[in-house]
Order: sequence, then structure tokens, then C-alpha cells
Amino acid sequence: MDGAAAVYATKASESRGRQHNEPESRRRTPFQRDRDRIIHATAFRRLKHKTQVFIAPEGDHFRTRLTHSLEVSQIARSLSRALGLDEDLTEALALAHDFGHPPFGHAGEDALDRAMASFGGFDHNDQTLRVLHRLENRYPNFDGLNLTWETLEGVVKHNGPLRGPYSDGKPIPPSIAALDREFPLDLDTFPGPEAQVAAIADDIAYNNHDLDDGFRAGIFVISDLAGVPHVADVFEAVRAQYPAVAETRVVHEAVRRLIGEMVEDVIAETLQRLVAAQPSNAPEIRQLDHPVVAFSPAMSEKERALKALLYSRMYRHDAVVAETDRAREIVAELFSYLVNEPRYLPEEWRRETVQPDTEGTARIVCDYIAGMTDQFALRLHRRIVEGKF
Repeated sequence: MDGAAAVYATKASESRGRQHNEPESRRRTPFQRDRDRIIHATAFRRLKHKTQVFIAPEGDHFRTRLTHSLEVSQIARSLSRALGLDEDLTEALALAHDFGHPPFGHAGEDALDRAMASFGGFDHNDQTLRVLHRLENRYPNFDGLNLTWETLEGVVKHNGPLRGPYSDGKPIPPSIAALDREFPLDLDTFPGPEAQVAAIADDIAYNNHDLDDGFRAGIFVISDLAGVPHVADVFEAVRAQYPAVAETRVVHEAVRRLIGEMVEDVIAETLQRLVAAQPSNAPEIRQLDHPVVAFSPAMSEKERALKALLYSRMYRHDAVVAETDRAREIVAELFSYLVNEPRYLPEEWRRETVQPDTEGTARIVCDYIAGMTDQFALRLHRRIVEGKF
């Protein structure tokens, strides 16, 4: 049942299991069950109306967190197949990685982090764990989805180790720390290879698809790419090959090629690192002092240049900044109102609160707001402002 060919792949038959014991499926591996539980989760459906870059966009063709997650999954599965890894575990991690994002993307995250500063802050990876392990209440015997150790570990360590010499030294977020005490997640090591694939697929997807959305929104024109030579070269090559086609087709073909270049680079670099490390199983990959799934140094430089372009020309564009500034205000005002007036929470949330403006109530309000879609947050805020709550 382990469909992965490589010795260093994570083996479903060797999973460390779930926190709450359950009978095994007759037809599906543990990682297939994790993937299926994630797809059926309420949080997965809500990604449809959560911001990727543009807040509640009027156009139907801009990315949302849901379409982004599906694109990450496609890239991750391609990488996983090429490297002989477990595709089901990879897919589960790719599909779940953004469950903790609040409405309005990083603007909402910033606002909740400030609002929760006295209560441990807010981190979207930590919130993803809360959703998967606590807030998705579908089963009679436990809270959360009761995912395998490997899926929880991969979600938690999406950005690498959280403790020890290879971490960034930041405090471990509260929900991750709490689960680690009950169900140790080896926070001082790198994640398994499938989690590393899902993380780099996330980078590939958002860099290139944000570029595509920037063209669609009219933020970029092709001449703006001169400062990123490798991107400009690809666009010029497409235009030279297809001089008569519409710019929209040039953009699509160029973005497709850029993704392909990154994918091939990751495969080549990762295979080189695997040859050098000679891991005989997935645990040995975790024990290395560096990730095995990575861009080459040359591609890393190119990726940084593309990120710099996106940051300066897109994420800091006047129209985007105006939207995100307003989004921060909305989330901050929702939090302030509900933490002081928890009686206005829905009944199933209200019964979990204690008293207004306490840590317990703040965390419940934070969970409630973090789960909102952009549209729901806008509607609720409008009702509060208009005194129609």
C-alpha cells in the first residue's frame, strides 16, 4: 500500500499513528485518509472566499486561497512523483497548509497578531494546527481531524524547525507547544521529505501565480520585468516564438515555463543532495542539518529577485496597500467589538467564552475571526457599524 518507490520516502505502513487510536481503513492508507479528511473539512471550503492577494476581488479569475492550495497541490504531487515520495502525504500537506489564514490574507494576520499580542500572538501556521487538531469538530470521539503524526508534523514545520540550532529562535506558538507536550512533534528537526516538497511547491506557486494575477489586474506590463532578467528572458523568448499572439497568451505561456524551470531545478538539486546525504529512510532526512528539497543556489537568487519585484510593484502597489490597510482596520474593529461583547458571538462559540476581555475569550474570538471568509467579515463589520447587530 506504500506506493512510493524511494527508500527515503515516508512509508504509510510505518506511520507513527494518530493521537487518538482508530481502526485502520480497509481500502486507504493513513495518508490517504488524512487527505480525504482535509478535503471534506469546513475550513477547506472556506478557502474559496479567502484572500490570496486581492481582497474580495470583483473578477472571477483571480486566485483565492482555495485555488492557490489546489495549484500548490498539483506542483507538489509532480515533485513528489519525480522524487519517489508518498504523493498522498504530500497532497494532504499542500491542501492543508493555508487552513489557518484569516480573512484578508497577511493583512488579517497582522491585525490578529497585534490584537492577540498580550495572549501569545497569532501565527497562521499555529492556527492551521488549531483548525486541524481542535476546531474542526466532525467526529464523536475527538476534536479536530485526528490526523497522523506525519501530517501534523509537516504542517507545523512548514517553514522548518521551530526549536534548536536550525530554527529562527522565535518562541514556539502556544497551540504547537501544547500539542508537542502531548504528542511530541520533534520540533528541533527538519520535517520529512514530503513536507519539504509541499513547502517549496508553495513558493513556486505563489511567486508565479501572483505574477500572473498582477498582469491580470493591470499592475504589471511586460516591460516592467526588465529588472528581473531571468523572467524577462522567458517573456522575450515567448514573444519571439509567438509574435502575433495576444499578451494574455504570452503571459500564460511564460508563467508556465517559469514554473517548469523551477520544478526541474528543484528535482535536480534535490537529487544531488540525496546522493550526497545517502539517507536510507525518511527519519534520516529529518536528522540532517539542512533541507534536502531545495532550489539550486542560482535559482534561489532568481527566486529572490522575483519576490523583490512582487513586493515592490505588487504588494506595495497603492491600490493593494489601500485595501490591506482597510482590512487591518476591519479585523481590529471586529476583534475589539467581540472581545468586549462576546454575547454577540454565535451560541456555539459564546458558550466557550468566560468573561469579556480575558485571555480565554480573546482566543475564542480570534478563532472565530480567523475562520471568517472575506465576505463574511465585511458583512459582519458593516452590521456592527450600522448598529444592526
